[in-house]
Amino acid sequence: MKFKHYFIFEPKAWVGEGIITLNMVEERLNFFTKWTVKEPDFAGKIISVQELQISGISENMRNELTFFDFTDDKFSVEMENLNIGKVVGAGVFDEKMIAWEFRENDLSFEGYETYHLQQDGGYLMHAEYVTSDQFRTQIDGKLWLPPKDESKDEENEEEEQEEE
Repeated sequence: MKFKHYFIFEPKAWVGEGIITLNMVEERLNFFTKWTVKEPDFAGKIISVQELQISGISENMRNELTFFDFTDDKFSVEMENLNIGKVVGAGVFDEKMIAWEFRENDLSFEGYETYHLQQDGGYLMHAEYVTSDQFRTQIDGKLWLPPKDESKDEENEEEEQEEE
């Protein structure tokens, strides 16, 4: 099975940003995210951690997602975080898109996420989630691989300047 996608299929770190819209609050909140995707384990499960920093909210949000049971165009996904607990969903992918959804579970939590591959190798993403109390969250953003050399060069330059 060949993948054109690096996101979730390759052990890499991703960064991103975008806007979160909550139906309970009339403002749109900026967010920054970091994904850490690990090597598949012996059973082919891919564990990843998504950290979200939302402007105006002091505590970062952390989601642990595990992707497993891959076929040519489908997979299963499990998401766990402190707010909702653990939920299992289904995903699909083709050469241009990765998506997953959670629905019909005991947690009264439903939603989906889509990631559309861009020519530069990054992704445009959209997500919508709703809870039983009709609290809705809409997320629009982009993900990309951070430049490898730039961050290290900046750190080295700062260290060199401090030494002088």
